[in-house]
Amino acid sequence: MKRIPLSIKVISIAIIILGGVGLAMIIGWIQFQDIFYNFIAFVFGLVIISFLAVIGAVFVGMFISHRIFSSREFTTFEEEMLKMRRDVEDIKKKIDEMEKKD
Repeated sequence: MKRIPLSIKVISIAIIILGGVGLAMIIGWIQFQDIFYNFIAFVFGLVIISFLAVIGAVFVGMFISHRIFSSREFTTFEEEMLKMRRDVEDIKKKIDEMEKKD
């Protein structure tokens, strides 16, 4: 049986705690102002939300880069640059031939 990594367990526990605090605020067990007076709870929530935002941004970046690099065809600009490269190589060959004749 595959073991669950410690990092996943820690993140899951932090999300459950934040979810519980959010639910308690919605139900009314904890007043919204009490969270700001408790500095540790405020910093804990801020750090966890920031960490999850960074992880989400990484996944979005991976998705976008995969979509960009998964296209198998050249764009119009890239095709034009390849044609230009061939033209420049042909011109160089012609210039070299002209120099050899002289």
